[in-house]
Amino acid sequence: MSADGKWEISMNTPMGAQPATLDLKEDGSTLTGTMTAAAAPGPIEVTGGTVDGDNLTWTAALTQPMPINLEFTAMVDGDKISGTAKLGAFGDATFEGTRA
Repeated sequence: MSADGKWEISMNTPMGAQPATLDLKEDGSTLTGTMTAAAAPGPIEVTGGTVDGDNLTWTAALTQPMPINLEFTAMVDGDKISGTAKLGAFGDATFEGTRA
């Protein structure tokens, strides 16, 4: 199933649940888009995104509240998405969400 579209996700971070919106677009094996999170001003570009069937990977570089690269791996199952995000020195966070 395609990852195209908007997704409302919740990340389980050391600071508690953090909501975010993903707007993703597949083009063959390439994934692009943006991520909008309450803790970050404005949309964050999805970079280095890949698609392999229902499996996705991408990076999002936060600049606030501190600079950190979030490295995502995810799986799409119909209108659900779930996976993990590497939070740099802060470990890993799981996340899940639904198509908006």
